[in-house]
Amino acid sequence: MEKNTVAIIGAGLAGCECALTLAQGNIDVTLFEQKPTTMSPAHQSPLLAELVCSNSLRSNELSSGIGLLKEEMRTLHSTFMRCADAHTVPAGKALAVDREAFSQAMTQAVKNEPHIHLVSQAISSLDAPELAQFSHIIIAAGPLATAPLANSLADLIGQTHLYFYDAIAPIIAAESIDMSIVFQGSRYGHEQENPDPGDYLNCPMNKEEYLTFYNALMTAEKVPARAFEKEIHFEGCMPIEALAERGERTLTFGSLKPVGFIDPRTGHRPWALLQLRQENHNATMYNLVGCQTKLTYSAQQEVFRLVPGLHNATFIRFGSMHRNTYINAPQTLNADLSLKKQPRIYLAGQITGVEGYVESAACGLWLGLLLRARFHGKELPLPPEESALGAMLAHLQRPVKKFQPSNAHFGLMPELGEAAKKKDRKALFSQRAQRSFAAWQKTYLP
Repeated sequence: MEKNTVAIIGAGLAGCECALTLAQGNIDVTLFEQKPTTMSPAHQSPLLAELVCSNSLRSNELSSGIGLLKEEMRTLHSTFMRCADAHTVPAGKALAVDREAFSQAMTQAVKNEPHIHLVSQAISSLDAPELAQFSHIIIAAGPLATAPLANSLADLIGQTHLYFYDAIAPIIAAESIDMSIVFQGSRYGHEQENPDPGDYLNCPMNKEEYLTFYNALMTAEKVPARAFEKEIHFEGCMPIEALAERGERTLTFGSLKPVGFIDPRTGHRPWALLQLRQENHNATMYNLVGCQTKLTYSAQQEVFRLVPGLHNATFIRFGSMHRNTYINAPQTLNADLSLKKQPRIYLAGQITGVEGYVESAACGLWLGLLLRARFHGKELPLPPEESALGAMLAHLQRPVKKFQPSNAHFGLMPELGEAAKKKDRKALFSQRAQRSFAAWQKTYLP
């Protein structure tokens, strides 16, 4: 194999996972990363594989599509999953990580790998002379690809790239939370013989407190979109104020739903409840769950300090909005994630139209495995569509009238062949996925 055969643009989750997977097959990779010289509006850390939004990797249960995807990645020896599992913080049935410790671990894994040459340089064009020597170019710049690189990609594929807006939630200091009001507990924990203390902190609101918060949210100052950009939100990351616009009770049936909780002060279920999720190992920071926002910084302080228990909240990071770029994958990508108009160039991660941390890393892992097999004279077929990874990759090939990014979920998988009761469907999807993936892996990746 030739030296410097593969170039990867972007050392985020997909780029690092892809580079490490290739390197584990003794393939030399040059990994271009613009940080720390150039930082996007959403990035704050010079570390690689930065978790920009939440620190949650979502459900760890095999009864969910995302839980299955994580387990499939573990069996494929994913560095992303190894680092995530090593740096968890309490989050109930979800997998959440200390984001700095996780990124440090991923950064060190890349720097310790002798087959990876890390270059701190922004690539602004696919015609850049730095790329000329490589037989394979992988764009893993993520949804925050710079405008010059995104425009270069758009010129190459011959169409205007698609986009949506993503929002992140504020983070506050633990010491500023009023624990005489806020309580620790899990949903329905009070119904157990030995109540579960839970991994979340809960801010209960009565009706009057909720309406005060809601009305302030509805009238608060928001950061406007730029004149030439139409806001298109991904449904799974809607700003809290955009959801509130759908109706006064929308939040109480969504991210602020109180079902399954009892306020210890009153002995009754609250009218609404905002949860706080631990951000780091020593529990000095908490994320306002479901409160991703495009409010101005001053408005965030005014509005969220109206939540009971947060009246003295100290904001470590404010919520914000950023533009996410992705392509129309079914029209532009081959099944191996190469561009139809230029098969030498591949895409990996969220820029392909997968949505989420885990999905992005899984996309990079898959492309690394596929190219690693090719460099060694083998062809690796796609995982079965009944599996979480296979279903996600199939989503990128399925022609639709309006392509949208997607998380991993059972709805991407083929329908069950047998009639099943609603309560049994998740288990049946999960069992079928595990069987099909295990058989595929045993055949092609023994």
